[in-house]
Amino acid sequence: MTSHIPKAPAYWARDGILPGVIAIGPLLPGTLAFGMAFGALCAQKHFTLAEVEVMMISVYGGLSQFVAVQAWPDRLTPSSIAALALLTTTVNIRFVLMTATMQPWFGNLPPWQAYSSMLLVTDGGWLAAMRYREHGGANAWFYVGGGLVLYALWVVAAIPGFLLAEQLADPKKYGVDLVMPAFFAAMLVPAWKGPRKALPWAVSGAVAVAVHALVPGWWFIIAGALSGAISAGLMDDPPPRHGHPA
Repeated sequence: MTSHIPKAPAYWARDGILPGVIAIGPLLPGTLAFGMAFGALCAQKHFTLAEVEVMMISVYGGLSQFVAVQAWPDRLTPSSIAALALLTTTVNIRFVLMTATMQPWFGNLPPWQAYSSMLLVTDGGWLAAMRYREHGGANAWFYVGGGLVLYALWVVAAIPGFLLAEQLADPKKYGVDLVMPAFFAAMLVPAWKGPRKALPWAVSGAVAVAVHALVPGWWFIIAGALSGAISAGLMDDPPPRHGHPA
């Protein structure tokens, strides 16, 4: 087990940049395809390339950007804006938990360094950083270096997708429609902690599928997220067996 390895507070050393970039290397092809698919979607929704790039640079929300653009109304009203805000908040709420788990590592840094670093949190980058941390790593550049590379690729990836939108009009033709499901399914592998811990995943997935079939719109995202969170909160950890460490 690596959880008992002593963990030093965060520090900055440039020799952590290259290992961080190498660690997120397997995520780059998926990020490229993900970004291209988003650029193509924006073109089909009649966004301009400038608008797409402003969103890519300033939002950096991944799946929540897909949800927002797919649900984008023909006319913005207070109610439609509120609905978009609720959807994106629900999709992005996981980042609150992710950044909280990084506090023991980055908490000793000045606030401007710690909080600005959290802007680079992504699903894949967070997993790579947590594996590094579990093995005793403390160099903040490992996480930030990899995060900057992912961010730069995400910003650029939308451009070819936008320009090739006509060729990508049928996502199934090139398998682009499988990018998001495959990416998030792969993200579950390193998070596997046994069948019992996976029960909230099953509850969330079942509820989301049922709501998607019964209720129009994007309510299945909210229903799946809430049901998974509630089921996880209601689960009690089994008591430690006598003679074994907790």
